[in-house]
Amino acid sequence: PPPPIARTLTSTMSQVTALRTPDAAFDVVKKAFPYSPHYVETLPGYQGLRVAYIDEGDHSDEQETFLCLHGEPSWSYLYRKMIPVFLSSSKNARVVCPDFLGFGRSDKPTELETYTFDFHRQMLMEFIKFAKLKNVTLVCQDWGGVIGLTLPMEFEGLFNRLIVMNTALSTGKGKPTSGFLKWKAFCLKTPNLPVGGLIAKSVGTKKLAPEEIAAYDAPYPAGEYKAGVRTFPALVPVTPDMPGAATSAKAAKWWNTNSMPKFVCIGMLDPVLGHGPMMALINHFKSGNVYVMKHSQAGHFVQEHGEEIAKAAIAFFQTPLLLSKL
Repeated sequence: PPPPIARTLTSTMSQVTALRTPDAAFDVVKKAFPYSPHYVETLPGYQGLRVAYIDEGDHSDEQETFLCLHGEPSWSYLYRKMIPVFLSSSKNARVVCPDFLGFGRSDKPTELETYTFDFHRQMLMEFIKFAKLKNVTLVCQDWGGVIGLTLPMEFEGLFNRLIVMNTALSTGKGKPTSGFLKWKAFCLKTPNLPVGGLIAKSVGTKKLAPEEIAAYDAPYPAGEYKAGVRTFPALVPVTPDMPGAATSAKAAKWWNTNSMPKFVCIGMLDPVLGHGPMMALINHFKSGNVYVMKHSQAGHFVQEHGEEIAKAAIAFFQTPLLLSKL
């Protein structure tokens, strides 16, 4: 691997050592994910750490932005089947997909201790300010929702629609399942997690092709690149005193009264964040139009069935009263 990059984060004044995945590692995705990456290294508090993102479509004041947030252990490649649908939904459509630090094409701090709930959340908040998004549809799943669902309350009026898949608001009030605790322990004790293989087992009835598995593995040429992947499960607020729990509880109250239209897709074959947790999340959506799509063939990584889901979401936004009755 290339030599690590030493950076001092101005947010904490702590020294951070990071790795940068060589561009050649992503050659495997060029055909299926042809979007040119963009980079920013000047986000306040994160100067010197390179955050990668996809940015396609309209940049006018009339833009209708889809902000797509991935989760664990994926990256923006996960949205490859939804991006074309979003871009074709309107002449003003814009799609923006950032990679969390530690994931995808973004820089990867090597120490587990660098990663916290607020480390990831604050980066996204600074990124949203930097990217000058307008009329935002939040599209989220897994950690993209755990953190993403806490963001709209900080940007009143910026977000106006929601597409949410297999995720949760982690307020620390529920009891973690034994399966989740085993997953958390496995990630922390396994330096070289088989990322592509893990995702392939969690997409539902669909089978990933070898090149798709390789694409999910691409950001991580060696175990040293996987500190972010290993840490995410341990950051889930499972008690009310954990970092992020109070923020998530505040967000839950915010969603109780927010009336933006909400399209929910549940991958029914997901044993961790499937039907039960998603119905608990829906209980917070007390205002506005809500449509629930229960996908019988999708697992945790719902976006692998993304084309049909994106089309259904766009149809709902365009004719909400009709679809809500189905």
